[in-house]
Amino acid sequence: MLAPTLVVIGVFVVYPIVGTGYLSLTSWDGFSEIKKWVGLGNYTRLFRDPAFLNSLWVTVLYGAGVCVAGVVSGLGIAVLLNGAFRGRGVYRAVFFLPVVTSSIAAATVWRYVFGDTGVLDAVLRFLHLPAPNWLGDPSLALVSLVLLTAWKSLGLNVVLYLTALQTLPADVYEAAAVDGASRWQQLRRITVPLLAPMTFFVVIEGLITSFQSFDLVYALTGGGPLGGTETLGFLTYREAFRLSHFGYGAAVAYTAFALVLGVTLIQWRLGGRERWSS
Repeated sequence: MLAPTLVVIGVFVVYPIVGTGYLSLTSWDGFSEIKKWVGLGNYTRLFRDPAFLNSLWVTVLYGAGVCVAGVVSGLGIAVLLNGAFRGRGVYRAVFFLPVVTSSIAAATVWRYVFGDTGVLDAVLRFLHLPAPNWLGDPSLALVSLVLLTAWKSLGLNVVLYLTALQTLPADVYEAAAVDGASRWQQLRRITVPLLAPMTFFVVIEGLITSFQSFDLVYALTGGGPLGGTETLGFLTYREAFRLSHFGYGAAVAYTAFALVLGVTLIQWRLGGRERWSS
């Protein structure tokens, strides 16, 4: 009875992982019949490649920004939507719309928002404020990408936090209110600590999104300017499909996977110790 499921997992999960691992140990242009065996040559080349080191640094900054923005915005809006008020379901649906919106379509619209004649620059000029070159400056382009990614995943983070908020014990808040704790103190001393497991999950999701990000980068900045938004996911695409270095691109993808796995295991271990000690 398990055979159909095992076949699907083997064909669509195990085989691609093993196949990509083997490909990362070869030199292949994607067309020739022979894949030249290079062993760990692609991996030793990685840390001497300025493009990879730049992409790794960009991805770390990008991931940190996405995680911070995702936690703060998701938790803040979830706390606001957790109360009882008219039209709450409508607001929840509105915040979830970006999640189901096409990434390419969303990034294309945001290009007009950040463009030289975009909405954001028009608002700044109306307020007599300087309008920076959002997509032309490497640092600002990365900030723009972080904002787009945080907006795209906002609805999912809000739903996750709302689900967690509704499971928190009400008697803890009643006792805190009796002791004179303010709403801010309850949020800081009770809500945030109790939501630590969900925050851990949101952070992991943000890291995975950042290390795998390609479509948003491709549509918004194309990896530029000057490699300022070239994440590891985009570098994998560039090496494999633009430069026909499929073996090297596979090595970049496997390295990104190993980094995400390592960070996840470390956070899991630290989170488990904190829960055990508490």
